[in-house]
Parts: sequence; C-alpha cells; structure tokens
Amino acid sequence: MSCTHAKAIHEVTPSAKGCEECLRIGSAWVHLRLCRTCGHVGCCDDSPHRHARAHFRATGHPIIEGYDPPEGWGWCYIDEVEVDLPDQTPQVGPIPRFY
Repeated sequence: MSCTHAKAIHEVTPSAKGCEECLRIGSAWVHLRLCRTCGHVGCCDDSPHRHARAHFRATGHPIIEGYDPPEGWGWCYIDEVEVDLPDQTPQVGPIPRFY
C-alpha cells in the first residue's frame, strides 16, 4: 500500500521545542512527532498522552515526521504506511529530552 496524502506534506516551522501540550501541562514524553501540514510538535504513541495522534484526530492532518532529533522518516496516519519525505525539517533546538 502507498500513501495517497503527499499533497499534505509542506515545509513547516516547528511550533515548539518539545511537545506543545506536554510542555504546557508539565508532562514527560518519549519521542516527538512533527505535523508536516502545520508544524505542530506532539508526542508519540509511546508517550503517556499521545498528543501527535490527538492532533491528527482533531485536524485530519495525516503526515508526521520523526522529530527528536530530526529523523527524516514520515508516517501517514490514514494509510498507516511510511512516507518518503521530500526534505527533513531542521530542528529548532536544542530540544530537551524527557524520557
């Protein structure tokens, strides 16, 4: 299966130096995910609050990038497949580690 949502991939500016919501509530995260539609930085599904997936559910933005440190891989939540990204988002950092 391939991803049918490549049009959702944009050059973005990361919204925070860590998971936006975890920073706001003082929670820890495991890994960060960057929304390639709008730049929202959220925590991964192994993190307690799964904010990146919550962002997808709230907005429908399908593509994330591994973002701590920038890992360069992409994932489509809708098609549930890895996505080849046209570029890698530079880290706005340093990003603190919380795991």
